[in-house]
Amino acid sequence: MRFTTDEVAAATGGEVFGRPTAIDGATIDSRRVLPGELFVPIVAERDGHDFIGAALAAGAGAYLTAGPIEAGTAVRVADTRQALSDLGAAARDRLGDRVVGITGSVGKTSLKDLLASTAATTFATTASVGSFNNELGVPLTLLNAPDGTECTVLEMGARGIGHIAELCAVGRPTIGVVTVVAAVHTEVFGSIDEVARGKSELVAHLPAHGTAVLHADDPRVAAMAEVAPCPVLTFGQDAGDVRALDVVLDEHLHPRFALHTPWGATDVRLAVAGRHQVVNALGAAAAALALGVPLDALAEGLGGARLSAMRMDLVTTAAGYRVLDDSYNANPTSMAAALRALDELPAQRRFAVLGTMAELGADEAPLHRDVATLAAELGIHVIAVDQPWYGVDEADAAPDATGAVARLTELGLGDGDVVLVKASRSAGLERVVELLTPPS
Repeated sequence: MRFTTDEVAAATGGEVFGRPTAIDGATIDSRRVLPGELFVPIVAERDGHDFIGAALAAGAGAYLTAGPIEAGTAVRVADTRQALSDLGAAARDRLGDRVVGITGSVGKTSLKDLLASTAATTFATTASVGSFNNELGVPLTLLNAPDGTECTVLEMGARGIGHIAELCAVGRPTIGVVTVVAAVHTEVFGSIDEVARGKSELVAHLPAHGTAVLHADDPRVAAMAEVAPCPVLTFGQDAGDVRALDVVLDEHLHPRFALHTPWGATDVRLAVAGRHQVVNALGAAAAALALGVPLDALAEGLGGARLSAMRMDLVTTAAGYRVLDDSYNANPTSMAAALRALDELPAQRRFAVLGTMAELGADEAPLHRDVATLAAELGIHVIAVDQPWYGVDEADAAPDATGAVARLTELGLGDGDVVLVKASRSAGLERVVELLTPPS
């Protein structure tokens, strides 16, 4: 989205230094600057102001700063984080009513990908990149929406009460989708009921002319209808306005099903892996219908969707074994879903390379043991990476990704076997996938 530096200054309460110019989009990463973008230096573990020179060298059209003015065109502000939020809100002012916010403990990114594909059948659509879902990602998504955008899909994460409300103040969604409430970030929230309260802020902040899209199979999500100031549309496999019947999986775990809605029914075939993706597709379908996507476009949009990287990506190797890469993140609910998906894959043997599930608070040990119990019930051989609570034998306890792959090699990993790789983002288990799937 294009802004003049005078417009940037007006939105942020800043002052322009240097030659006034126009910028197209924004970034906080000096390594990924595109020509003409606005560079926003963020003070975190490292001070982004130290990289203004690199951003200008890469072609940044201008930059925000809360410090000294360097070469080029700058807009000096009191605080760059707040200025980014203010500028995101100004970008939101240029967008219409088709703005969707998605939150929940599990499935946000997959549902976002499915919805973006479906909305794009009818509207010029932009969506959060990957899991760009926090106080930086939401305004950046808005600022990087191309001129002419007709529909914007925002993923919204939370690490405490009030976070979703703050994101809503910037993104102002008119449609809000809530997936699932699970034991995620309980170390921060304190309890699963507090997680639900945090997620419900999206519903409570919708406008009266909006739509709350709620997962009817989750009691905590369904109860959010009580705080909705607008009409509610539900989805689910057991209940809901939008449902799936006759679900079957092909040999790649791609589901097909009959989609039933208040507007009629249609057959859907997904190109994403896992039975648990059906409910994400239902949420995407419900939100798309609320946006005004016609029923006959749903099958095309849902069927054409591809998920963000490291999410249920099934790779067949030259050696004949397959790797189910779900390494982007993990919590007890998504871990159980991934193990059940692995169990449904045809295989000689099934292995799971599992790492830590982070931020589970006092329940951390028993929740890891529950995962190990489920894996044992399903006959899945677990290799634990730097995580003793899975309770595996010493031989199956690997210190790192290299050790996990070495153990798989000892076990004779080969033709017909399948390996699931999953852990929280901080574990970095995508390295296991890289080692198991070398370029041919």
